[in-house]
Amino acid sequence: MPVDFSGTWNLVSNDNFEGYMTALGIDFATRKIAKMLKPQKVIKQDGDSFSIHTTSTFRDYMLQFKIGEEFEEDNKGLDNRKCRSLVTWDNDKLICIQTGEKKNRGWTHWLEGDDLHLELRCENQVCKQVFKRA
Repeated sequence: MPVDFSGTWNLVSNDNFEGYMTALGIDFATRKIAKMLKPQKVIKQDGDSFSIHTTSTFRDYMLQFKIGEEFEEDNKGLDNRKCRSLVTWDNDKLICIQTGEKKNRGWTHWLEGDDLHLELRCENQVCKQVFKRA
């Protein structure tokens, strides 16, 4: 039985977010605003079906997927690109590979105690975020 990611999570650390956003091609003004935000994630997991709702005072983003089923992801409000995404299990980690304009793009989620870790990748940049259970 895979780990259960369900819950509400608040951002507590955000390492190299600027570098990650620069690799995505996000403009200077948006990067400055985004770095100041403390987003909250609400994750609902039902077996291999997930919804991840990320909210902040600046933007909301909803992601829904089923493990092992490729889908088109519209990153409207983020970097405004579409890509093909595939999320799989790697032991107790969720691994997403995103195929599109940008190379080496994707993310990994995993739990350590009451901490939700998120590693965001794009080109040669890696952003590491940690969320605490609310």
